[in-house]
Amino acid sequence: MAVERSRTYEDVNAVVGGYLRDLAFAQSSQQKMFGYKRAAAAIFALDLPLTDLVGPDGALPRIAGIGPGSTRIIREVLEVGESPTVEHAIARSDRRADIERRRELRLHFLSRAEVRRVLSDRTLAGPELQEYRGDLQMHSEWSDGSPTVEEIADACLQRGYQYAAITDHSYGLKIAGGMSMAEAVEQRRAIDAVNARHGTQFRLLQGIEANIDAAGQLDLTNDEAATFDVVLAAPHSRLRKPEDQTRRMLAAIANPRVRILAHPRGRITGSRAGVIANWDAVFASAAQRGVAIEIDGDPARQDLYHTLAMRARDAGCLFALDSDAHTTAQLAYVETALAHARLAGVSADRIVNCWPLDRLLAWLSDPASALRQ
Repeated sequence: MAVERSRTYEDVNAVVGGYLRDLAFAQSSQQKMFGYKRAAAAIFALDLPLTDLVGPDGALPRIAGIGPGSTRIIREVLEVGESPTVEHAIARSDRRADIERRRELRLHFLSRAEVRRVLSDRTLAGPELQEYRGDLQMHSEWSDGSPTVEEIADACLQRGYQYAAITDHSYGLKIAGGMSMAEAVEQRRAIDAVNARHGTQFRLLQGIEANIDAAGQLDLTNDEAATFDVVLAAPHSRLRKPEDQTRRMLAAIANPRVRILAHPRGRITGSRAGVIANWDAVFASAAQRGVAIEIDGDPARQDLYHTLAMRARDAGCLFALDSDAHTTAQLAYVETALAHARLAGVSADRIVNCWPLDRLLAWLSDPASALRQ
């Protein structure tokens, strides 16, 4: 089997993974559906592109989670750039409309192999991994994450970070185990203990991920928000509504306590498009107020993606690149955010996670200070 990268899409793993997801939703058997979805996830998570894994004899190595049916799809894509097998299965199913909808919702998602390629591509502008100083969105046992604050601090130090922010959900988001203000006081004590242990080597900030309601208001008061070092505002509802929500997002940005607009669209790959808004207006307002726009590196979110991030860059926005980790292993998700920032050509000076701690703290205290830099 002759394999030429030029005959396939650049992110071949995303193409193959997409076809496997299409095939999953064309199945009438739940067991087969889950099997193809697992296969898709395995391909998206590979460190190397499939084109690099094919041997001189055209043989593919054994890949965990990939059976004969999935291997056939891989071979078709590598040979002709598409999968006739999947297209035939879709044509025979009664789910074409749903599958086409899901295809649209997969646009601009990068596979793990493509993330690695982008991070190593010296022709791209944007932040280098070694310029990244700290992650400003992650979740602990105090809401819907699993690690303790001590475990998070240790994991961040292992990644070479100088600082990080724990940003558990606010009390209004019950489904995510939102943290009460009484619990926030207890968490602050735990964070203070971590900082006392590490001295000047590492600084752990207490943040909060506040929910943006339908009117653009947060699920905590301004006085409550003022007790945290950093406030992220994020939409968690009305994410499938085909309606303009520009006013909602502008209202959230106008809140004087908000410093980061987190996963702005709230999209999920193959599932929902997220908030519909006049994003150029949103970005212009954020730039004027010194509010950072987040690129969320969770592989299922990748929000903002690079083409939309270019528009935020052109509007003059600051950026926050975060993992949205719920386990310490997921801190690596920030590499996906970095890849989108590199593809968007966002300079490190515009990324708050690349700033030294004193500049970051000055911005958190007075976002207008960033506009004077």
